[in-house]
Amino acid sequence: TRMIAIQEKLTQRALELLALPPDGAPKLLLDIGCGSGLSGEALSESGHNWVGLDISEAMLDVAVEREVEGDVLLSDMGQGLPLRQGIFDGAISISAVQWLCNADKSSHEPRKRLKAFFESLYRCLSRGARAVLQAYPENAAQAEMMVAAAMKVGFSGGLVVDYPHSTRAKKFFLVLMVGPSSYIPQAYLTFRASNSAADWHAYMQHRRAVRQLVKQA
Repeated sequence: TRMIAIQEKLTQRALELLALPPDGAPKLLLDIGCGSGLSGEALSESGHNWVGLDISEAMLDVAVEREVEGDVLLSDMGQGLPLRQGIFDGAISISAVQWLCNADKSSHEPRKRLKAFFESLYRCLSRGARAVLQAYPENAAQAEMMVAAAMKVGFSGGLVVDYPHSTRAKKFFLVLMVGPSSYIPQAYLTFRASNSAADWHAYMQHRRAVRQLVKQA
């Protein structure tokens, strides 16, 4: 179906941004908000081992029924990830982290939940590992809140925006690194010579933002 195709495409893009060493060795990856295991299947097809976690028991039951190759775990990422220190070579998340910005229950405080999530994510990744979190922030404030929460716990990196000029195709990826890195994530752009002066201005603004991200990393 179209949904499966989109999920697979986003996972492949996340893997590309993860920029794992091209040594052919399978890595242990974390899939945050794994749902029924669609992203995990893409990780398996790429030759990696994975552990997935999700807040929905029903979705995890589907993953088990589908006999996905990864191990799945019932967990609310907003309460922190119950995982050992430094065991993962990388992490991805597709369309999940933005939910931490919402107060779905009276007990939910978005900033505290983001802090618990990013602290535990930083802790479970190995030194030099990366996390690529694709998300759909409702607005700029949510995007800034996610980036700020990640930077506060020690991550370097920032937002990569694919197709920044397209309302429908635009995708946000929070690319994070544990420790210093010379890695430069590249966004997919849609600028063409026929675009308007306003689009060119937006394109150049985006390029400056990427350069600034690289300097901070």
